[in-house]
Order: sequence, then structure tokens, then C-alpha cells
Amino acid sequence: MKKLTKNARSNAVTYAIVIAFYVVMQVLSGSGHLSNSLTGQLIPICVYICLAISLNLTVGILGELSLGHAGFMSVGAFTGIVVAMSLQSSVASGPVRLVLAMLAGGLLATVVGVIVGVPVLRLRGDYLAIVTLAFGEIIKNIINNLYVAFDASGLHVRMLRPITASELTDGFLIINGPQGASGVTKLSTFTAGFLLILFTLFVVLNLVQSRSGRAIMALRDNRIAAESVGINITKYKLMAFVVSAALAGMAGALYAMNFTTIAAKKFDFNTSILVLVFVVLGGMGNIRGSIIAAAVLYVLPELLRAMNDYRMLIYAVVLIVVMLATNNPVLKAFLARVRDGFTGLFRRKSPTPEGGDGDE
Repeated sequence: MKKLTKNARSNAVTYAIVIAFYVVMQVLSGSGHLSNSLTGQLIPICVYICLAISLNLTVGILGELSLGHAGFMSVGAFTGIVVAMSLQSSVASGPVRLVLAMLAGGLLATVVGVIVGVPVLRLRGDYLAIVTLAFGEIIKNIINNLYVAFDASGLHVRMLRPITASELTDGFLIINGPQGASGVTKLSTFTAGFLLILFTLFVVLNLVQSRSGRAIMALRDNRIAAESVGINITKYKLMAFVVSAALAGMAGALYAMNFTTIAAKKFDFNTSILVLVFVVLGGMGNIRGSIIAAAVLYVLPELLRAMNDYRMLIYAVVLIVVMLATNNPVLKAFLARVRDGFTGLFRRKSPTPEGGDGDE
């Protein structure tokens, strides 16, 4: 670890946290020490971790406020359902269909991200937030009026007017307007969610620490100075926005394949705000903080279920306290001193290659 750079050590710790979480959950689940309710939340936790990491790329690293992340999630979700259900007769392997569904969901979310990002990223601040919020609502309403079916002649897509059974030849309805998709085969697994987290981390961390990532952070810190040294503002803003959209689409496909029935109302404004809360409480630009915040805050209401009517009140109080604590300079300085103290203690106790005690 001493030979690694600071970024490499930080990345290694982040990956280690995710792997440790996966191993612990697998052990607890296998030994029967994990309740059925918490077991059912493992896949959504993985999904929201991926969403928080991807949104942090836009909000924390790029510095632009986006409120339409649920829109990209819904694009990936329903694209993944259409692909998985269309291939169930030709591709017998569930994991293969899941991978294809996630890739298709990420690809279409990428296309939508480009279409939305080119005009929208010319705006800044509150204007960008309002437009991305409107985008999320537009996507939800489009899906509410979308009808998709599959039969021997292929895929049938129609807007506004439902597809009846008499129009299909040995086929079935996939998306039925406001009712959403039903009869979906559950393909998602905790292992698939774990692998998606690793993939999301790999993409985001490598992008942030690359030349493009430094250009994106330069835009966040000082747009005018970045433009004056020749950084292409449109290119790098669009890059961060589209990568974030693609990862959200893949997470949406994994989320949708965890349910037998899902509707567009599941991906409303509240979902975007929930992911944004994870990002803000975890720390803007802090990838590791987003992972921890998403995991803890998503499962917290379930852990407080014994409190009955007071659990959401306690949840709200916890959010307020964490927000105040993370923005308190005195507390942050104290935690930094504690961390430095433990780091110094570890260095003094660790032996040197020559067999010394680590002190010069």
C-alpha cells in the first residue's frame, strides 16, 4: 500500500468496502441471520448505490444540479424489460438475458442522455435543475402512454391506443400503458448488483482520475478559467452527463428485473430527490460517501420499523443531524484529527522492510 499513489490507495479502500459488504451479506444470508425483508432489499440497495455514484458524477464532479435521474433510470428499466421478455424464447439463460437487458438499457439511456444533454447543458444552476425535472416527468408520461407487445411477427410498439389480444399471433403484452409491465421474469440477483457496483466504480473512478476528469473538475471549479485555457466546455459537460445517464439506465434495468410488475410511477420526482439526498449527505464529489449514504439511508426505515408511527420522524431527524454535522467545520476538523491520529499510530506500529519499528 505504501508504494501506491494516494488515489490508488483511496480506490483500493473503496473497492474493499464494497467487497466486504458483499461477503458479509452473503455470509449472513447463507447462515439465516438476515431477515427476509432485508434480504429483499439487497438488490435495491445495489441499484441505489449505482444511482448515487452516477449522479455524483454530474452533481459533485461536474457541479451541475440534475433532477431527472429517475428519467434515465426508467428508460433503462423498461428497455431492459422489453429486451429480456422478447428474448425469453430464444435465449434460455437468465443471466445472459439480464446482461443483455442491462446493456440495452444503458445504451438507450445513453442515446436519450445525448438528446437531452445537447440543448439542456447550455443552461446552468436552477434553470438546468428545472429542465431536467421536466425531462423526468416527460419520460414518465411517455411510458404511461406506451404500449409494447411481442408475437411471432416481432415487436409491436404503439402510443396512446392499446394493443388488443386479437391483434397478436401467439404473442403477449409487455408494456400496457399506465399499468406498466407485468408478468416479468425476475432475473436480478445480489451478485449481479455487486458486479454492477464494481463496474460503475471502475468507470467513474477512472474517468475522474483521467485527463477528461480533470477537465470536468476544472469546469466545476472555474468555468471561465477552464474555457480560457482551451477546455471544450460542451464536450466535457456532455461526457459527464451521458456517462451518468448510461450508468443510471443499467441500474434501472437491474431494478426492473427484480419485480414481476412495475409501472412508470415508480420512477417519479421523489426517486430523483431520494438519490440526490444520498449524494448530498454522502458528500458532493465523494464517491465512497455516496456508497455508504445510499446503503445506510435506504435500509434505515426498515431498521426503524419497530418504531411504528415514529420511524419516518426519526429518519427525518437523522437526515437533519447528519446534514448539520457534515457541514460543521469544528466537527470536520475533529474527525480529521482523529483520522490522522489513527493513521500515525498505524505507521508507527508497522515494521519497516529492514525490520525496524517504522520511525526514522
